[in-house]
Amino acid sequence: MIIYNILHVFFWLLFSIFFRAEAIGRENMPKDGGVILAANHMSNFDPPLLATYLRRPVSYMAKKELFEVPVLKQIITACFSFPVRRGAADRGAIKAALNELKKGRCVGLFPEGTRSRDGKTHKAEAGVALIAAMAKVPVVPAAIIGTNRIFANGSLLPKLKIIYGEPMYFTGKHNNKEELDEFSKKIMEEIKKMINLHSNNG
Repeated sequence: MIIYNILHVFFWLLFSIFFRAEAIGRENMPKDGGVILAANHMSNFDPPLLATYLRRPVSYMAKKELFEVPVLKQIITACFSFPVRRGAADRGAIKAALNELKKGRCVGLFPEGTRSRDGKTHKAEAGVALIAAMAKVPVVPAAIIGTNRIFANGSLLPKLKIIYGEPMYFTGKHNNKEELDEFSKKIMEEIKKMINLHSNNG
């Protein structure tokens, strides 16, 4: 926890002072129990930003190879990351995420599957909905604003915002593709709605 606490303070100072970050809706995050934190993804700054303003740690997937590097292994383990085999089917990643959720942890996932190159939200893959359905845990949608402008287009230190929405629950069957796709769509729609609302509010 020492390494995690040090990094937590570092990122809090970085985002709060240099990027004037504003966190909205933190009360929507359940205090305990398994939960998925699902956000749009535009930058490598997104994972630490998502976790910095929450009182509970956020676990992320990391390539298995990273856990074989001395020192780095200690750092990412201290940050509650869990290994996933590179090149393996999504099944391995899903199983790893389910194990973390069973431990009552908060797992951070990016529904789009990869970073957005244009700063816009894109269609979600079915993975997040499937994990939520199988683990029977809520999904807290989160909207990240501004990280795509860091060191880009002459804007070195843009103001950042992170908005945590109200928990969403999957009520269908985990083996029903249409219901999973619809839930994934709703998650991204909620994220996009928060981005539009808070972008317009400065």
